[in-house]
Amino acid sequence: MRHPRRGGGEAGFTAFLALCAGVSLTFLAVPIVALFWEAPLGEIPSLLGDPVVRDILVVTAKTNLIANLLIIGFGTPTAYLLATREFRGRTLAVTLVELPVVLPPAVAGIGLLAAFGANGLLGGVLKDAGIMIPFTQWAVVMAITFVASPFYVRQAITAFQSVDPLLPAASRTLGAGPVRTFLRVLLPLSASGLMAGWVLSFARGIGEFGATIMFAGNVQGVTQTLTLGIYEQLNGDFDLALAIGVLLVILSGAVLLTYKLISSWRSSTSI
Repeated sequence: MRHPRRGGGEAGFTAFLALCAGVSLTFLAVPIVALFWEAPLGEIPSLLGDPVVRDILVVTAKTNLIANLLIIGFGTPTAYLLATREFRGRTLAVTLVELPVVLPPAVAGIGLLAAFGANGLLGGVLKDAGIMIPFTQWAVVMAITFVASPFYVRQAITAFQSVDPLLPAASRTLGAGPVRTFLRVLLPLSASGLMAGWVLSFARGIGEFGATIMFAGNVQGVTQTLTLGIYEQLNGDFDLALAIGVLLVILSGAVLLTYKLISSWRSSTSI
């Protein structure tokens, strides 16, 4: 009885996989290549020195800095609670943390308006207190925090869960309290995972568009971020839009490289 030759089938299947991969990678690469091809690379330094771009960079840096401080400051203890405690409603809480990841940006924006707008759920109370959030820089901060925090919290939960439970238990046995154990044992052991989560969160925040434009608007020098700047310049100075796009690609590439280096370091140290 003759058995079918495997060599030909394997080679054909490999060729099919290579063809699919080639089409997919080409599709992903062409827009990036086109962006750099069409952008006036020699003029990018002068274009990025434009006062409009300086305003955009200041707003982007300021709002993302505040948002990231809030994400880390509140997200870390939230993740630790969800990673180390079992309680009724925990599954619902984790689902709530993850929900913004799958929400369309427009839904996030309209939700923030429904909650904090002048006629929103909490907007009336805030208005009576003299606090107006929509279409201010705080609205940008809140939009970034809403869409980006799940990336940090989810990764932080995984990082805390990966710590050997015997280590914090040993710390408690030696007399360390829960706060000291958290600060001196759990945080250092989870640091690389927390950093990876922050990188993902930062990348999502720096590219935020939909929720921001709906909740904060697109006001130059107030709420206009890098992505909103591209949108603004599409019908104005297209070269400037391309220059901002190149800047975002470089920034995103640096963030992705940082994430991969952290992940590689985590893998090597866990062996």
